Amino acid sequence: MSKLWISVFASLLMLANFNAMAGPDEDNKLKDVSAVLQDFVNIPENAIPPALLEQAYGIAIIPSVVKLSFILGGRRGVGMVAVRTENGKWSNPSFLSLTGGSIGWQIGASSTDIILIFKSRRSIDRIARGDITLGGDASVAAGPVGRSVSASTNIDFSAEVYSYSRSRGLFAGVSLEGAALNIRDEQNAEFYNQPDITALEILGRSNNENLPPAGEHLVDTLERYLPRPQQ
Repeated sequence: MSKLWISVFASLLMLANFNAMAGPDEDNKLKDVSAVLQDFVNIPENAIPPALLEQAYGIAIIPSVVKLSFILGGRRGVGMVAVRTENGKWSNPSFLSLTGGSIGWQIGASSTDIILIFKSRRSIDRIARGDITLGGDASVAAGPVGRSVSASTNIDFSAEVYSYSRSRGLFAGVSLEGAALNIRDEQNAEFYNQPDITALEILGRSNNENLPPAGEHLVDTLERYLPRPQQ
């Protein structure tokens, strides 16, 4: 029994110390985010439906979300969030983290890429001003896949957030009930070299002024693959 609890505490300790491990190099994290975005766009069938992307207010991309479990389980990852501004262009990106837990008989470890599609400004504002819990503060649904999925089907796209994960090269809807999203203020301050910069300020910008090259590349990637919907 003692070995069992040692394993449990070891798993929890690794998750608790994740802040010290996650994203020490902001530029590399942004490159990973851009790579995940390019990968999911290039999948012809198992992809996020264009009908949903056209309605998206914001997108969060969180590469290599680590999931550890031994009776008690948890997942944690750091990525970026960006929104469409009033002029239709994508905003500068802000760092954020995803944290979640679960209880039940489970054991193992995995790493997956997570993409979140936000339908409204409400959810993004709540993240920027503090944090939100998916399924509690904002309704979340496992996202549909397939380019043929449209708003005219039985999927009404009524949830505030749609969640996807990538495993073995394919994206699929994933349940993230109970996961929390938090802004990474320290990483934002370091990346933008502005100690007091806020997420609301970052997400309100749609120009490359003072945006580091890695950030420019991500915004360019968003503009290329997720352009402003045609009116």
